[in-house]
Parts: sequence; C-alpha cells; structure tokens
Amino acid sequence: MTLMRLQKFLSTAGFCSRRKGETLIVSGKVSVNGIVITELGTKVDTEKDRVHVDGVEVAVKENLIYIALNKPRGVVTSCSQENDKIVMDLIDIPQRVYPVGRLDKDSTGLLLLTNDGRLHHRLSHPSFDHEKEYEVEVKDPISDKALEKMAKGMPIMGAKTRPAEVFRKSSRKFRMVLKEGKNRQIRRMVEHVGNEVILLKRLRISGVTLGRLKEGQWRYLSGDEQHELLSKVLLTNT
Repeated sequence: MTLMRLQKFLSTAGFCSRRKGETLIVSGKVSVNGIVITELGTKVDTEKDRVHVDGVEVAVKENLIYIALNKPRGVVTSCSQENDKIVMDLIDIPQRVYPVGRLDKDSTGLLLLTNDGRLHHRLSHPSFDHEKEYEVEVKDPISDKALEKMAKGMPIMGAKTRPAEVFRKSSRKFRMVLKEGKNRQIRRMVEHVGNEVILLKRLRISGVTLGRLKEGQWRYLSGDEQHELLSKVLLTNT
C-alpha cells in the first residue's frame, strides 16, 4: 500500500499541477471511491483507491496508451450504456482506456482513447484551442452565404460559436475545422442556416488524422504521432 496526498496524486498522474489539484479538490470536483473530497490533507492508496475528476478517472500508470479509432455510425461514445453498442466494445486490450471527447451516435470518424488523464483533460477542455476537422454532407445544396455564416460564428445554445474554417467540397459537402466542441455543434449550425446534416465524419484531432483506418478498426498511435500530439497538447501543467 502506498499512501499519497490527493493533490500530489493528481500531479503524479500527469493530470495537472499540485496547485491546480488543490483548486479542483476544494471546488468539489474530485472524488475518491465515489465520495467527493474537499479536504486538502486527504491521502489515497495509489494501488486500490479510484480517483475521478469531473467523472473522469485519473490513475498513475507506468504504461500510457494512445489509440485512434474510426467510430462507426450507431456506436455510442461512452464507457457504459445499456442497450447500445459502445466504443469500448471495439477495443480489445487488457488495459483500461477511455474516450477523449465525444462523437454523437450518428457521427463517424476519428476518436482518441487513452489512459493519460492529463491528455484527456486538455483535449476535452474548450480553452486549449485544439483543432478538430470534420467532413460534412448536408441534405440540400448549401449556399456560399450559409458557409460564410458558419465560418464567422453564429448564435446556438445561447452563445455565439467561435470562428471556424470552412472549405467547400461540392454543392452539398464541405469540411469544417473547429477549435471548440459544443454539443452537436455542427448539426445545430447547419440547422441554423435551414439545412440538415446527412453525414458527419471527423477526420483529424490536432495532428492525428484518420488516414485509411476503416470503420470499426483501431490502432495505436505511432511514436511520431504521440510525440507531436503530446508536444502540442501538454506544453505546460495547468
């Protein structure tokens, strides 16, 4: 048994700095074995206790794993879901990993899975400006004016979306690069201009691309991909 102060555990796991860990604890965002902890002196057993921050498990792991998955349509981005096939059903490894961010059930494409809590936090949090590129097909031909509106930003869910890069591919297809990830954002933006998304596929997260990975298949990130991703994402502790 190895006991460690909770804020040090979060730092050792690579999730955040000790100071940031103290802030998370005091604000009630950290739980140990399902119990919210707000006392800074709390110690955890690094071998037995399960620590979560905002519902995301954090663990000290010697072997960090980074996986790219091409999520098929109809599969839910979750670690558990009754009566639905989940992305974890597609990953056959003994280690526990969890998805970074989400793709809605009807969307396909690149999804990252990892046991690196710090990477998960930084890629999932909207303040870190990491690009995500999508291929979109809509029901009806879409005008240049509609694409321009989406590129400049528009009001959805009570707030204006941030500027995006939009590239036309055909009368009903375009690519979009976002630096944020509101719930069903692209679908809501397309609805806002009077159209409907038929197909939505994520092609890239930061410097990791989907490439030729077939739907339902997964692979470990290469050494070069890991290095590039981590150098961009994990520049400093928060």
